[in-house]
Amino acid sequence: MLFPSSRQAGAPRRVVVTGAGLITALGTGWQANVTGLRAGRTAFGPVTLFDVSRQRVKIAAQAALPECIAPGKLAAREFARMDRGSRLLLLAAQETWASCGWEPVDHLPVVLGATSAGMPFGEDYYRQAVERPAVRRGQAVRVVQYQAQRQVLDVCAALGFMGRITLIANACASGANAVGHAWAMVRDGRADRVLAGGYDGLSQLVFAGFDSLEALSPTTCRPFDAARDGLGLGEGAAMLALEPLEHAQRRGATILGEITGYGACTDLHHLTQPEPSGAAAFRTMSEACACAGVSPGQIGYLNAHGTGTVLNDRAEAQAICRWAGTAAPRLAVSSTKSSIGHLLGAAGAVEVVICLMALAGQWLPPTSTTRELDPHCGFRVVLQPEEAKLEYALTNSFGFGGANASLVLRRWS
Repeated sequence: MLFPSSRQAGAPRRVVVTGAGLITALGTGWQANVTGLRAGRTAFGPVTLFDVSRQRVKIAAQAALPECIAPGKLAAREFARMDRGSRLLLLAAQETWASCGWEPVDHLPVVLGATSAGMPFGEDYYRQAVERPAVRRGQAVRVVQYQAQRQVLDVCAALGFMGRITLIANACASGANAVGHAWAMVRDGRADRVLAGGYDGLSQLVFAGFDSLEALSPTTCRPFDAARDGLGLGEGAAMLALEPLEHAQRRGATILGEITGYGACTDLHHLTQPEPSGAAAFRTMSEACACAGVSPGQIGYLNAHGTGTVLNDRAEAQAICRWAGTAAPRLAVSSTKSSIGHLLGAAGAVEVVICLMALAGQWLPPTSTTRELDPHCGFRVVLQPEEAKLEYALTNSFGFGGANASLVLRRWS
């Protein structure tokens, strides 16, 4: 779908990013992730957060939470209740808040994507209910903290503002949908400032679920590789500060980049499998570019969904080739999931920030584990970090249930 402006007068507003923060298995913060991606690092290792002894796969891209996290305006008791995913989100939010230079206000909309959110609270509730059914101590707190809105409210309280909260749970497209929804709010004049992003921490239930589907790679996640055999899970969070260009310029803000287009659609093909021809992915990329007013030939870098599964990569490769047309052989494509894993609800937002990094620094992040390309790839897969001259980047996020989202970003100079 396209997003026409709802404003009564004047053209749609240009939307820029004036703050960004993230945490992945490569590190905490913008610079740590730039350094890791530019070095072509991969961040997979043994899972230590929960027992995986009975799983066929035992690795993931775990983030290293700092020993000391500033609680902001949260009381010590409230901060102690925050789970892993909430703390990942808080770290990303704090970096974004510090970089954008906004002052707290009574109404600041927040749009976030997540899939598992407070799942560890649900797991703990279940364990206690089964193992010690007569003990109810702590169960009420787990029920409250399990709800995704409670976690977001904690982050808002830590930063000292209130506002409308929108949560999007649309499988692996959640983070991209959240950024796209926030972009439309600012573009159409429904909000002057929005915080948007996504977050998900690793949880045992989700890890075991993907493993039982045999969707996880028992070797190495290798997007677009002819011998790929599955995805690798990761965890993390990203948040962006969005505002109209004229507002950012008026207050002398540092602009990290511009979001120029968004497209989203659903293919209705299968619960876990993409439509084989990639028709919905093609439509999503086409609509994002039409919304941005650019052609595929103007896209210098495409951050692919690129999970490393046989069916996803093949359908996406066909969609990219169809969408890019004669420009496909020159198009630089990579999947950064080879470095940081699939972050589920956080993936789309994190990959938007990675595109901003690439545009700002004029470099291409690699698909660091791929060796032998799938013959369906009629485009150039970036295998090593390299310098590049980029004006526009496009990022894809495709999820279970046929959810598809694409965003176009422009370099700011």
